[in-house]
Amino acid sequence: MNVFWFIPTHGDSRYLGTTQGARAASHDYFRQIAVAADTLGYDGVLLPTGRSCEDAWVVASSLIDATRRLKFLVAIRPGVSSPQFAARMAATFDRMSGGRLLVNVVTGGDPSELEGDGVFVSHDERYAVTSDFLKIWRGILGASHHGQAYDYAGDHLVSKGGKVIYPPVQQPYPPLYFGGSSEAAHELAAEQLDVYLTWGEPPQAVAAKIEDMRRRAARHGRTLRFGIRLHVIVRETDEEAWAAAEALIQHLDQDTVAAAQAAFQRMDSEGQRRMAALHGGQLHDEKGGRSHLEISPNLWAGVGLVRGGAGTALVGSPQTVAARMREYAELGIETFILSGYPHLEESYRFAELVFPLLPGKAVTQPARGLLSGPFGEVMATEIVPGRSNKQTVPA
Repeated sequence: MNVFWFIPTHGDSRYLGTTQGARAASHDYFRQIAVAADTLGYDGVLLPTGRSCEDAWVVASSLIDATRRLKFLVAIRPGVSSPQFAARMAATFDRMSGGRLLVNVVTGGDPSELEGDGVFVSHDERYAVTSDFLKIWRGILGASHHGQAYDYAGDHLVSKGGKVIYPPVQQPYPPLYFGGSSEAAHELAAEQLDVYLTWGEPPQAVAAKIEDMRRRAARHGRTLRFGIRLHVIVRETDEEAWAAAEALIQHLDQDTVAAAQAAFQRMDSEGQRRMAALHGGQLHDEKGGRSHLEISPNLWAGVGLVRGGAGTALVGSPQTVAARMREYAELGIETFILSGYPHLEESYRFAELVFPLLPGKAVTQPARGLLSGPFGEVMATEIVPGRSNKQTVPA
């Protein structure tokens, strides 16, 4: 089980949809989160992409020297940059980081944003461009290990003598991650991608996606790995966790939700449509409550009321959240890309509460391996704290 965290380059807050409790999107803050994730034992971090974010490549590059083992899942945008240029960037980053680059292929789902970036093609054409892009990108990096150039002539993109002089550390190229829910997206992933990512839909919907993707990949003689993108709200008890979920959206009103949902409806992303369908764009149910936001046991759609993309969160005690993660893992999910508001504190909370319940995870192992203790605050100048008999989370 690989567990990733998230660098909030589009901003962070204690509450959704308000300036109250908000934090500046600064390099110092991104660095704090990256160092925390690295120290706590997260396997990697996702950096988002788009016009609402600081540039993912620049931010990730600035964090290489601040971290030791942490991997960076950074986006390439077919159609926005050339595959030749993107290949050189990937090779350089992989070399400078010692092989810690993972690549997230993002075709984009907002026509307005894409037009602002100079991309004027339809939904399915974007995936056709992405197919050519990846064939060139993969071909150039694969050939770089042999000092060769790569030629390719596709319907949309051409490579003539495409070459990377300095090959990436990872062979043949850094792993490619990708998420998409449309027919075109599924076909592209089955043919060319390494890890298929789904947003946090209920387990039965995720199971159907995985089954479909495995079948499509098999037709190409390939296998895929799978990951899921979720938020997480974990507290000592289920009751405390649900109270924290309620607090996260306490400053929202229906007008704010409606404005966000109207913007999402202009997008042509099938994944975004599926996220919006989970909550119906309503802050309250017909009885004035919020029970409709729990769309599956402990899976809450409240984040998606105003946040685009990943809009669901696992909510509960450490034992509850770990159990739900294991349910997804049993379906075939290997990588969990998580986030929580605010991201610095929640990176610690999740690691301290849930890591001990997950296979292969233990919080602050790097520190414990280097230091002999004591751990915790020394009392009365000499009393070293021990393990509490009331502890609810096993070591």
